Amino acid sequence: MNILVLLNTCLRSIIRNRMRSFLTSLGIIIGVGSVIIMLAVGQGTQKDIEDQLSAMGTNLLRISPARMQMQAGQNIRARPAQLSKADLQKIHSEVSYAVAVSGMVQGSYTVVGSAGSVSVSVTGVEPGYQIIQDRELGWGTMFGEEDLEDRNRVAVIGTTTAANLFGGAEEALGQQMRVGTQPFTIIGVFASKGTSLGSDSDDIIWVPLNTYQTRLSNSQTVSSIQVGVVSKEYMAAEQKELEAILRESHNLTGETASDFEIMNSADIIDMASSILGILTTLLAAIAGVSLLVGGIGIMNIMLVSVTERTREIGIRMAVGARKRDILLQFLSESVLLSMMGGGLGVAMAAGVCRALAAFSITTLISPTVVLIAVLFAAFIGIFFGFYPAQKAAKLYPIDALRYE
Repeated sequence: MNILVLLNTCLRSIIRNRMRSFLTSLGIIIGVGSVIIMLAVGQGTQKDIEDQLSAMGTNLLRISPARMQMQAGQNIRARPAQLSKADLQKIHSEVSYAVAVSGMVQGSYTVVGSAGSVSVSVTGVEPGYQIIQDRELGWGTMFGEEDLEDRNRVAVIGTTTAANLFGGAEEALGQQMRVGTQPFTIIGVFASKGTSLGSDSDDIIWVPLNTYQTRLSNSQTVSSIQVGVVSKEYMAAEQKELEAILRESHNLTGETASDFEIMNSADIIDMASSILGILTTLLAAIAGVSLLVGGIGIMNIMLVSVTERTREIGIRMAVGARKRDILLQFLSESVLLSMMGGGLGVAMAAGVCRALAAFSITTLISPTVVLIAVLFAAFIGIFFGFYPAQKAAKLYPIDALRYE
């Protein structure tokens, strides 16, 4: 049978029962659309989280005191581990693969400016923390080593903090604010970075670490030490080196457990990507069940179509149509119905993804996913359309002509 004649015959049959054809394809439309939407939302969310984690530092090692682990039957009040200024200085002097090192302490304070007061997180850091966090200044300058050594009361703030305290970033530059009871001069304002993992990255205040410790917290310990590594290839080597440096600093020998933890940002990003990938695949698989339901609908309607067109099949066979011609005709109708549903499903997914973008939901439609979804829809048409097509092909011409 000529392919053009075959397609023309199939299309005329589908158009003749257009409403029934549309309802038959609806399961495929919903199935293909749902799979593409689920994967698009999952991949978009995965990209967002990876970007936000990367913005916090892709080659970052974070050292913090080890968490206490109490075992059943023990009643021990061990002194929690701490990181001291001596640990920080030892890392500064002995580290090999770092582009920047910074101790960090943090606390929430009521801060008063000329336009109002807010409760905001104040962070004590070293100048290298700007490199680690990859923060750009929009106005002014970052405090330096001299400010750190002299314990100067200077600060660099985010644009949200500047707006809350002084009405704007440019208005805040050079102004004084009061953190607790201590006055600080604003020497810089960061360029806006937006939200990260649900928190406002621009609602921050950075002050020199030594200033924070002597004027705000009155403590010589740090809550964490952050190390920016030159490249991802040196992460493992640097992590081992930091462990050796701190174990020596804490006089830990032999099998004694470390009283600190080193967190690798690359491992966190990989773990988050892996978990989101599994969840996305699971959601897509659940949505794919509707494709099977759509396939059953196609089989059902094709069986009805074979019954309705029994006399037509008999006439075709009487004028010379072979069994394989009948088989190919009904199988082609099934595949065409399924492919049309797949195309409409892709269009539906594109429209829904565009609508989701209006609500700031990131979606990422992969051409590979679209191609696989449409091909799978075609496979559904072949698989579920074969039995009705075979049933039509096995009809005897005389019996078919007698059918009322």
